[in-house]
Amino acid sequence: MLCRMTNWNDIAVAAPDLAAKVRARFEATGLGYLATLRRNGFPRISGLEPMFAEGELWLGMMPDSLKAKDLLRDPRFALQSANIDKQVADGDARITATAIVTAPEELEPFRKMFEAANEMTLPPGPFHLFRADIVEITFLAPAGDHLVIESVKAGHPPKRVERR
Repeated sequence: MLCRMTNWNDIAVAAPDLAAKVRARFEATGLGYLATLRRNGFPRISGLEPMFAEGELWLGMMPDSLKAKDLLRDPRFALQSANIDKQVADGDARITATAIVTAPEELEPFRKMFEAANEMTLPPGPFHLFRADIVEITFLAPAGDHLVIESVKAGHPPKRVERR
C-alpha cells in the first residue's frame, strides 16, 4: 500500500499560480495524455479525461482497460495536457504522480461529480478510479524567443527556468 503524500490541494496551496495554470490547461480541452508503464516496461500513451474536484486529481477508467491494468501493476504515471496547435501558444501542462486506488464507495460520488461537471452520463456499471499522489507539476510556455518552464515538486519551493 502506498503512503499518501501530496494531493492536488496541497500543490495548489504550495504554488497557487502555477497550479491554476496547469489546471486551466487541462480543463481547456478536458483531455490529457496519460503515460503508464506496460508489463514489459515500455510506455503506453492513452487518452484520458482527468478531473479536478474536492482538492484531488481524479482518473477514471473503463473496467479492465489496459491503462488501468498498468496503474494497478505500477502506479507511476505522467499526464500531459492535450494541445490544439503545434506552437503550443497557450502553454503545455504536465503532471508526474502515482495513482492511488480509491475505495469502492467512492465510485458513485465520483460518478455524480463527473456527470455534473461534464454534463454527460457515464455508462452504468463498475469502473476504475484513482486519485493522484502528486510528485511534480510543470507548465511550459513560449515567450517570444525562449521557453519559460515553471515547476514545483512536492515538498519543494516552485522554480522557474528560461531556455533559449
